[in-house]
Amino acid sequence: MTAITAASRFARLRNLAVTGLVTTGVAAAALTLTPAAHAAEAHKAAPAISSKATGSAGASNNLDGWIKQSLAIMKAKGIPGTYEGLHRNIMRESSGNPNAQNNYDVNAKNGVPSKGLLQVIDPTFKAFHVAGTANSSTDPVANITAAANYAAHRYGSIDNVNSAY
Repeated sequence: MTAITAASRFARLRNLAVTGLVTTGVAAAALTLTPAAHAAEAHKAAPAISSKATGSAGASNNLDGWIKQSLAIMKAKGIPGTYEGLHRNIMRESSGNPNAQNNYDVNAKNGVPSKGLLQVIDPTFKAFHVAGTANSSTDPVANITAAANYAAHRYGSIDNVNSAY
């Protein structure tokens, strides 16, 4: 059996550590860049919401349409934000499922689960609800617009939000 010197042992451990970090980093990047299968299925399974429910006859009844409707309301009310900022945050928070609900975090344990496209709790929705949208935290347009209003007050814009808020 050959003797392992301290220097060669250290070099071997360093190589193993770097390999582990690289492997972990690649896995984390893959998870970040690839939406989970269940999230994609949840988005497909989300029931349609009528344009009457969102107060927007003739508008597209899908994520793209909801974001565009919210942007129009936000513009009229002076709430900053862009399509990209809204879409990025929606995909992170709910994968585009307007019926998403978090039943596991501290808010849920306190009886106020996060709901909707941008995972808003009811007290925040009530405080930042924008007149002219439905008074329901699960209505896609109302949820997006209230969350953008909250983000504008707290962070300057939904565009400045890059993690759970």
